[in-house]
Amino acid sequence: MPPGGAGPASKELLVCIGLVVLYTERLEECRDFYSGLGLAFAREKHGAGPEHYAAVLGEGVVLELYPASSARPATGSLRLGLVVRGKDAVAVGPAQLTGRQIVTDPDGRTVDVLVR
Repeated sequence: MPPGGAGPASKELLVCIGLVVLYTERLEECRDFYSGLGLAFAREKHGAGPEHYAAVLGEGVVLELYPASSARPATGSLRLGLVVRGKDAVAVGPAQLTGRQIVTDPDGRTVDVLVR
């Protein structure tokens, strides 16, 4: 239920997340970390913007990793939950994760990983 306890205004209303952007001072390390969880990143650049990485998750959600700058500092206080299907385990550094694990990415963000 939405905040305030009220149900959805319409049964046809469906709001989904389409894009998550993480700003990081450790671009390559974060790419490697999330790649270990099964994400496939492509290097991108839009117009005059910086080079960054983008991965498409299930349902078309895009996760982008951008270099932090003074105008866009590193994204710190965020907890991200990922469900990984079709694998027995995922790699986070030298560790192999199975089941549900809480890990920390290179920037210190909490990542809740469920491997199914």
